[in-house]
Parts: sequence; structure tokens; C-alpha cells
Amino acid sequence: MPATQSTVRLINHLDRDYLRQALETDVRNGLTATPKWLPPKWFYDARGSELFSEITRLPEYYPTRRELTILRARAKDLAAAGRADTLVELGSGTSEKTVLLLDALAAAGTLRGYTPVDVDAVTLESAARRLAARYPGLAVQAVCADFERHLALLPRDGRRMVAFLGGTIGNLEPGARAAFLAGLRKTLRPGETFLLGADLVKDTGRLVAAYDDAAGVTAEFNRNVLRVINRELDADFEPESFAHVARYDGEHDWIEMRLRATRAMRVRVGGLGLSVDFAEGEEMRTEISAKFRLEGLRAELETAGFTPLRDHTDPAGDFALLLAGA
Repeated sequence: MPATQSTVRLINHLDRDYLRQALETDVRNGLTATPKWLPPKWFYDARGSELFSEITRLPEYYPTRRELTILRARAKDLAAAGRADTLVELGSGTSEKTVLLLDALAAAGTLRGYTPVDVDAVTLESAARRLAARYPGLAVQAVCADFERHLALLPRDGRRMVAFLGGTIGNLEPGARAAFLAGLRKTLRPGETFLLGADLVKDTGRLVAAYDDAAGVTAEFNRNVLRVINRELDADFEPESFAHVARYDGEHDWIEMRLRATRAMRVRVGGLGLSVDFAEGEEMRTEISAKFRLEGLRAELETAGFTPLRDHTDPAGDFALLLAGA
């Protein structure tokens, strides 16, 4: 790459009104449903992001380490197979793992652009400027967006590899997952690629431990959604009155995280003019994290119109990266 100054452009599709309306809709729908639920996207304020970063370093939480193992071993192969000059990363966060892919694309001499996509504008811009400084001449277009809603608005510059790492695909229920994959396929041109990171089915004990660590960090992360609602929607949840629950649903091959009311209570959500009753022992689902088998993942990609090109697992067979072509 030429030793010229990198450029950083921030595109924001999530203004304050959009985020507020989305939060209001999700909280009203979730708290008035039977059984109650809340979507995991609202874990991630500044404190939630810090807690998740801490989770990725816990001894019980293997996915991040396993995915890094694969990337260290296979990033050059993936770069060669994709022949991309622009990396688009959905749910980019701090973009820590991305460096391995960017390094591989730079070493191949193709890297020209990077498009991180995330809902947190502050984290997004910070990571974008850090990476722009690392790669002279890199054109960075950071996009603050919801990847479930704004795929069609993403920049289409260059020959793209779209990366969706970390096993985040597992947070989508099957119908939403199929819609996401089909929607993404429609935005890609022939010759562009999709790199998917997914957690694989394994021993139930290890799976549950990864979402219910001994130090209680995941429990605090789970309860953080209540603190977000308290702050943003003038609610009076008492987070300490909810116990963290993680269980494996073998029928669906996913982990469920829940919050269990430890006593009967009524919660007021002032911003919605809503009062919600919880019975003692009542559980509210806050996340699913689906686990996959490779043959099933390949079939889902093919149904969405992708052509699976290659897949790699770590030596323990815990995690997979799949590269698919448009």
C-alpha cells in the first residue's frame, strides 16, 4: 500500500430518535409478552461493552480464544481465497480480531478499505481511527448502523469481504437468521465473500459454564440491560433482585440467558407509562446463543444463496470460520 495518509469517514444511520424509538418498541413488546423477553442488543452501553470485554478473557469463555486461534492460522488463506480489497465487519466493536484479517489483506497487497459497522458510535470511531493510524493509505468508512436493518445502506466500494465474527449469528432466532443471511446475500456482488464465525455444538457443561462463569461477570452483564432501561426509560428495576440463569436447550441447540425475579414485584417504566408485574421465580429471556453443526451452517448459507467455499475449525473443534461466495 502507498504510504499516504489514511482517511476516516463516519456515517451514522442511528440518530438519538431512532435509538430511543427502537428501545421503546423492544421494551414495550418484550415486557408485555408472555413469557417476557428483552433483546440482547441493549446490554451494550459503555458499561456493558466493558463487561463483555472482560467476559472474553474469562477462563470459561472459550469462543474468542478459539476464533483467534483459527484467524492466526488461516487469515492468509482466507485473504487469498477472498481476494478482497475492502473488509466490511458487522458488529465490529473494538475491532481487535480484525487486525489479523487486515494484516493478511495488506500482506497480499490488496487492502484498500475497511468498513466497520456497529451500533456504538463512540467505540466505532475510536477503533476506526486506531486502525487508520496502523494502515497508511487505508480508506476507513465507519458506519453506525443496525446490521439487521441497514444492510442495504452499507457502502459498496471495492471488492468486499463481509466478516461477521464472534458467533454473534447465534443471537438470531432461525427466522431472523434466515432473513439476515438472505438480505446480506442480496447486497453482495458476484465475486464478493462472506466470512462467518460460529460456535459449534459441544459438551453441555462447557457451554453452560461459558455463560455462567464462577466470577459472576456474565451475571452482571445480563443484569446490565435492566440498568440501561432504568437510565434511558425512567424505570425502577432493582437489578440485584434478579438472578442470572443460563441453561442449554437441547431441542434448539442454543444457550438461553434469563433473569429470574427473586421476589414478586411491580416495575414501573416511566418513559412508557407502563407498570409490569413479576411473580416470584418468573423468568425473562434476555439472549439466545445458538450453537451449530457445520453441515447445518453450510445448508443455511446455501439456502440464502451463498456458495460455501471453505471452513476451518480450531484444533479442539469448538469454533468454526466459514467462507462463502456470492
